[in-house]
Amino acid sequence: MPKREKLKQVKQIVCVASGKGGVGKSTTAVNLAVALQRQGHSVGLLDADIYGPSIPLMMGVPPGTRPQIRDERLMVPIMAHAVQCNSIGFLVDPKTAMVWRAPMIISAFNQILSDTAWMALDFLIVDMPPGTGDIQLSLAQSVQLSGAVVVTTPQNVALLDARKGIEMFHKVDVPLLGVVENMATHVCSQCGHEEAIFGTGGGDQLSQDYDTEVIGRLPLDRRIREKTDAGSPVVASEPHSEAAKAYLDLAKKVSEAVVGQARVAAPVITVSDD
Repeated sequence: MPKREKLKQVKQIVCVASGKGGVGKSTTAVNLAVALQRQGHSVGLLDADIYGPSIPLMMGVPPGTRPQIRDERLMVPIMAHAVQCNSIGFLVDPKTAMVWRAPMIISAFNQILSDTAWMALDFLIVDMPPGTGDIQLSLAQSVQLSGAVVVTTPQNVALLDARKGIEMFHKVDVPLLGVVENMATHVCSQCGHEEAIFGTGGGDQLSQDYDTEVIGRLPLDRRIREKTDAGSPVVASEPHSEAAKAYLDLAKKVSEAVVGQARVAAPVITVSDD
């Protein structure tokens, strides 16, 4: 394994990943970043999805906004909801299809990763592309990650792909902070009936199989989708709602898990009179 470097000014790097698309990974990453900021941390958000960047829309950054350039090459992150953000989406036209082969994708990602002038950060949340491809491997090999959060829905098809994501992180020695079960339950806005539309128990089984925890169960809530589409994540726009509370609880558990991983990784020093 190549030596992993630390990003200057960044204390902890946490990637939010999934084995497949459509499970709400980016929505989770965005609200997690805002939730950590609300809890007093300085937070950055890096969009690692070169083919389909969604952070500019979800964070409400106006189209055409470009990062300022410092020292001829460093990109100054764009502030949105008090979170420092960067994305390939700030550098290309939203209608442009990134018809690039893997080497170009890796080069673009590495440039954004290393050439962003992050101000001092407690957490950098990396919104990974779906799958277990080149960008995941490049990130794991190039920088020292504090851990990964794997997002899934309870249904079996999503769980199959989530397992692949977990296995990948194990192979590249990235700690698994926990599993997030998204769209776990839906509460009818008319009658209050709660229903597990995508099934139950999937996250628990996954966490048991890999000796980890379900650190978040997020609701299937229309407001989450509406607020994210409007560029105003629910944690920022409705901080006292039940949906926001679920993300705030997730943020607390992520920060605790990162601290726990740091304690495990720290060397034990013993002193003897011999």
